[in-house]
Amino acid sequence: MFEDLEKYKSLDFYARQIVEGFLTGLHRSPFHGFSVEFAEHRQYTTGESTRNIDWKLYGRTNKLFVKRFEEETNLRCQLVIDHSGSMLFPTEHHGDPQQPNKLTFACYAAAAISELLVRQRDAFGLSLLSNGIDLQTDCRSSRVHHQYLLSLLEKELLKPTPDKHNNRGWNNDNPNPNANGTQISEALHLTAEQLHKRSLVVIFTDALVKPDDHDPLMDALRHLRHCKHEVILFHTLHHGHEILFDYPNRPTEFIDLETGRRLKVNPSEVADKYRQQMAIQTADIKQHAIRYRIDYQPVDIAMGFDQVMLPYLLKRSRHQ
Repeated sequence: MFEDLEKYKSLDFYARQIVEGFLTGLHRSPFHGFSVEFAEHRQYTTGESTRNIDWKLYGRTNKLFVKRFEEETNLRCQLVIDHSGSMLFPTEHHGDPQQPNKLTFACYAAAAISELLVRQRDAFGLSLLSNGIDLQTDCRSSRVHHQYLLSLLEKELLKPTPDKHNNRGWNNDNPNPNANGTQISEALHLTAEQLHKRSLVVIFTDALVKPDDHDPLMDALRHLRHCKHEVILFHTLHHGHEILFDYPNRPTEFIDLETGRRLKVNPSEVADKYRQQMAIQTADIKQHAIRYRIDYQPVDIAMGFDQVMLPYLLKRSRHQ
């Protein structure tokens, strides 16, 4: 337990490393025009109240700047993480940022984006979804709030996995009580209604739902846009296993992390059908996202965090 705590207490440090490395590369790239030095003041506009002018800064620069408070931040951003059972795949890599599972990737990516947000004095909050809204914080821009959100993400990294507690008695005759799987569509509907208007909503989900729940999920995404929110959907998957279905050609037991149901099969016997169905589902999600003007970003958890950082900055630049 103490080794686990030692491992995860560096989430803040690791997020800063991700951001610093990315911004260093950004300065050297064609995207160097992005603002990465985040100001705490805005220029004074003639005719507005002088109450919040920073006179000390005026004494040093001979220019008028107004102190920027939380209500005046450029952006309100809600980081939304699907933390249902399927996001724990692959369970053996939970909590390891070097070879993360889906939930670990989402937590570290959200931590890195929150580091950018706090540097820019943008307001941000965190939502954790499964069958409902399990957690939703207010949007704030302070470092204290930032540390609070990191502590919540650290708790997710310490979340037990089926590998650690696999003697639950789940089988096909006695499935998990959540036997119908997780349905996040209703939670997304509630999120759409509860957030401040014109928020940037950054969603991390594998979007693995039953066929009957696919349309409700698409309706929930459309609801977010109907409520005037800007949306980035990071479709978070392990491409080797979940898109390519790359498994050894031998009998293998697959366990549904949502329901606990088990299935023994030789991967080669079902691979073609699986890939076909997965391609159809992924293409449909992308098509709906384009139709609703949602930024759809497929994420391979094995490919690093830059695939999240740049789309976020691009979206943010268009949000202003």
